[in-house]
Amino acid sequence: MNGTSWADQWDNSDKGGRIGGSAVSGGGAASNSKTAKYKQKLGQGLDKTKAVASSGFKKLKTSSAIGFSWVKAKYHKITNKH
Repeated sequence: MNGTSWADQWDNSDKGGRIGGSAVSGGGAASNSKTAKYKQKLGQGLDKTKAVASSGFKKLKTSSAIGFSWVKAKYHKITNKH
C-alpha cells in the first residue's frame, strides 16, 4: 500500500497537483481556464435544473392539495346522504 487513503485519492482540494499519489501533468493556464469555463457552465446548468425541479415540486404540491380536497369533498358528500 502506498500510504494514501481512499479519501485522499478523491479529495478535491489542490495539494500540489497530485491525484492518487502520482503527479498530474497538465496544460498549465490553458487547462485551468477550460476547467473554470466547464465548472461555470455546469453551475449554470445545475441552477436551471434546481429552478425547474422547484417549480415542478410546487405544481405537484398544489395539485395534490386540490386532489385531496376533491376526494374529501366527495367522501363527505357520500357519507352525508345516508
